[in-house]
Amino acid sequence: MSDTSLILMKKVEIIVIGEDLHLVEQLLVEAHVSGFTIVPNVSGRGHHGIHEGHLLFNDMHTLDLLFTVVPEHRVDPILAGLGTLFDRHSGVVFVSAVWVTRKH
Repeated sequence: MSDTSLILMKKVEIIVIGEDLHLVEQLLVEAHVSGFTIVPNVSGRGHHGIHEGHLLFNDMHTLDLLFTVVPEHRVDPILAGLGTLFDRHSGVVFVSAVWVTRKH
């Protein structure tokens, strides 16, 4: 890669239950996000206690992590959609500044 200049962007990380995964995917597509990564069956501890990773027979009740890196102007539409989702469903979103390098 000959061009290694860094670009300031926003990283959006979203944790939701498996049954809401498709809603978040649809939201990101409608917000014109060019790509995202899904990490299924995440484990951790939160306000509701310990969450196990993979459940043997029910992937809909596991937690999934979606993350993407977007220009700053794409963040507000994503947060607006997630706010509507989180009014009715549990989940969390983290937004942070990141420096990205990629071939232009």
